[in-house]
Amino acid sequence: MNFNGGLVIAVDFDGTIVEDAYPKIGKPILFAFETLQKLQKEGHRLILWTYRSGDKLDEAVAFCEEHGIFFYAVNKSFPEEEFDGSFSRKINADLFIDDRNIGGFFGWGEIYHLLINSDESPVQTEKKKGFFDFLK
Repeated sequence: MNFNGGLVIAVDFDGTIVEDAYPKIGKPILFAFETLQKLQKEGHRLILWTYRSGDKLDEAVAFCEEHGIFFYAVNKSFPEEEFDGSFSRKINADLFIDDRNIGGFFGWGEIYHLLINSDESPVQTEKKKGFFDFLK
């Protein structure tokens, strides 16, 4: 999934880029757009990954574009992807940034710090142990 050293990062909208005010658009979260712009400039591809659809999704995409963020893809793994129901809707990304993560939302400053400090980055985690590993 990496390309030229960059990551594919799926980012939620409500509660992550903007304060949660669904179906309205909340105020931008502190440093959200600045961090996303910096990540794009560093070669990472951003996917908007949100519950929104239809007009509400269009409003979110337009809001982000007004703030200088143009997503690689929206609610799909790549721009040309067509959903016909024959495969999973799970987005294929290296990282997911979402306010609903276990432990909550760290804030954009902490997220950027984790991404640029590879020795502390959650990207380089140990392989998960399987359910039956306790038997070994």
